[in-house]
Amino acid sequence: MALMTGEEYVESIRSLKLNVYMFGEKIENPVDDPILRPSLNSVKVTYDLAQLPEYEDLMTVTLEDGRKINRFANIHRSTDDLIKKVKMQRLCGQKTASCFQRCVGMDAFNAEWSTTYEIDKKYKTKYHENFKKYLKMVQDKDLTVDGAMTDPKGDRSLAPHEQPDLDMYLRVVERREDGIVVRGAKAHQTGIINSQEVIVMPTVAMGPDDKDYAVSFALPTDADGIVMIIGRQSCDTRKTEGSQIDVGNSEFGGVEALVVFDDVFVPNDRIFMDGEYEYAGVLVERFAGYHRQSYGGCKVGVGDVLIGATALAADYNGVPKVSHIKDKLIEMTHLNETLYCCGIACSAEGTPTESGNYIIDLLLANVCKQNVTRFPYEIARLAEDIAGGLMVTAPSEKDLKDPVIGGYVDKYLKGVEGVSTENRLRILRLIENLTLGTAAVGYRTESLHGAGSPQAQRIMISRQGNIGRKKELAKAIAKIKD
Repeated sequence: MALMTGEEYVESIRSLKLNVYMFGEKIENPVDDPILRPSLNSVKVTYDLAQLPEYEDLMTVTLEDGRKINRFANIHRSTDDLIKKVKMQRLCGQKTASCFQRCVGMDAFNAEWSTTYEIDKKYKTKYHENFKKYLKMVQDKDLTVDGAMTDPKGDRSLAPHEQPDLDMYLRVVERREDGIVVRGAKAHQTGIINSQEVIVMPTVAMGPDDKDYAVSFALPTDADGIVMIIGRQSCDTRKTEGSQIDVGNSEFGGVEALVVFDDVFVPNDRIFMDGEYEYAGVLVERFAGYHRQSYGGCKVGVGDVLIGATALAADYNGVPKVSHIKDKLIEMTHLNETLYCCGIACSAEGTPTESGNYIIDLLLANVCKQNVTRFPYEIARLAEDIAGGLMVTAPSEKDLKDPVIGGYVDKYLKGVEGVSTENRLRILRLIENLTLGTAAVGYRTESLHGAGSPQAQRIMISRQGNIGRKKELAKAIAKIKD
């Protein structure tokens, strides 16, 4: 099958029978819902760009068997693949100024590829064959796949099997001859309502008593028993008001959901792990590493838009040549490019796994994500500083266009000559969207907690930092002999 067009993708999602709830009501048509549609548009861009010759090298991959696939469904076979992944993510961030949602599936593919291979080698299971067949189906149909890792966790001082409510981590509740039945939930699931499939993974390393929780599988998102409950976002209902200006980014966005698996059946050929608890931590570590690499691309692309918007705000305010404004824009650029450097570096230092796919340098990937937990916040602070208070105090688009008071708004909120008040407000609302509104979910808080919160990276940096080797280097220089 050829690569899907953006419109074909939209219609494929429309054909699903998703079980979606928002504001206490079932959403019968998520595709055309004004709050949810911008998130679908962001995924659509990943299909649209793959159709354009100028982006073919970044957005698509031709496999050894001659099949041409979207890079979001690729298994990385070289450091070049890893680097192009980051460049592709920056491009998509630049085009949407939001989360485009396909990264979690791509990162899950690559973590599953090597982990299932190693489980099969040890236990003579068939998980890797299951996964290879599944991945080929995804590639051939050009599907979007959500990667579901984060469990609600309940009391985080307790292991999965110790929870008062055993469903706080997703688990196997029944094993049948033809498959398994699972129960639980996955939280913060970005883009699942825009995905045809979902891959479920464990969320923590596990011991023997957690065997039922060491499970990984894939299902269609409209499988019986899957319920999606949409999360609130700051300023989300502005999308229902019919105002293009006040939304800030009227075309693109992201969306998250709490996803409940209420005794859901998984057939044998879609199971990638079932009880091999010692590999739960391996899968988590590898997925987290790939996803921490991803943030060195996607957040940078969104940052490019925010820096551009901030520079325009300075122009419209009449202060582009003021020294401290120029210096702050330089600082924003420096921070953004540092994130990109880390994403490229952990890719360039990637190495092959035993299964044949490439994994990033885990130390550098964790350094990348540690920086992402900080730098977007500073970039956002500087953007708000330069934009000024009008970003959050401006009247609405309806006020601007009102026949009675619109003239006042237009007169008193004008900036430099030659720039309309409307355009000034448009750029300020875009900055508001990225720093405080719906897009701040992806650019700020997700930068902090997505792919693991800051302490998770610090633990990995401690493990990977090889302090012992550094001590030996110092001893050699100092001529110390033990």
